[in-house]
Amino acid sequence: MNLEDEFAQYRSELIAHCYRMLGSLHDAEDAVQETYLRAWKGFSAFEQRSSVKTWLYRIATNVCLNALQHSSRRVVPSAIGAPGNDPNDLEAQALEISWLEPFPDLLDPALVVGNRQTLRLAMVAALQHLPPRQRAVLILREVLAWPAAEVADLLETTTAAVNSSLQRARAELARLSPAEDEYSEPDEPVRRALLDQYAVAFEKGDLVALEGLLTADTRWEMPPVPTWFSGRPDVLRLLAAKLPTGAGRRRMVETSANGQPAFGVYIRGRDGLLHGYAIQVLTLTKAGVAAVMAFHRPDLFAAFGLPVSRLPEA
Repeated sequence: MNLEDEFAQYRSELIAHCYRMLGSLHDAEDAVQETYLRAWKGFSAFEQRSSVKTWLYRIATNVCLNALQHSSRRVVPSAIGAPGNDPNDLEAQALEISWLEPFPDLLDPALVVGNRQTLRLAMVAALQHLPPRQRAVLILREVLAWPAAEVADLLETTTAAVNSSLQRARAELARLSPAEDEYSEPDEPVRRALLDQYAVAFEKGDLVALEGLLTADTRWEMPPVPTWFSGRPDVLRLLAAKLPTGAGRRRMVETSANGQPAFGVYIRGRDGLLHGYAIQVLTLTKAGVAAVMAFHRPDLFAAFGLPVSRLPEA
């Protein structure tokens, strides 16, 4: 295997690593591009004291740490304010805020399955609250299973400092991230039926059906809109106010993000075409749909292999 092929085989997992660090697919792709540039330039000095894979992870981690010196952490609406309760009083899109982005599973489905919990939106959102070096320690130790001594060498610190940082990171993550039982999705075919029913109900704007599918404490977030809603009554009030009515107005196209079910939401325009409107990432539990993160970002559709516009189906 030549060097170019060896580099290329790690691209998807490096993007996932940088995504956990940075909370943005676009930033992660840029970081991996910078990683490869540095690797090409520095390969002559590579002494092969580690594998090429480990060497690339070292470079990628440092690239991410450098990037985080000059950027703010990625957030979701619920991290910056209390929930709203008036769907007619939404804050304007806050494009100046660095919002968390979804991770398309099609980049490497096998990788996502193997690290599903560490890529879930709630987990990545929680990671963004950690200081950058603490974030790196947690990911390198818990996700990649690097020895503490190796992490200490990368970060130019001591093993004791790495272990202390890991302990603090674990404690903070336990405070911020959902409990393990909240990750428990229903088994197939219950999961399949729930997604099918949700897609049909959302396309029709069937609030009665949606009420039966949402959990009592469901949450609805819409970055880059800062206003978010918590609890079934307020979420249904939002949907009643904002879902356009009429047959054929919406189309739900199933996809997957962060190891979770997702939909590309299309809305019919005056030109008769269906135009990409949002990427919805769903959190399912055995009780129903516990959260929807609706990224109002048509520019994300291409990353999910979805066209921005499409013809209505006959």
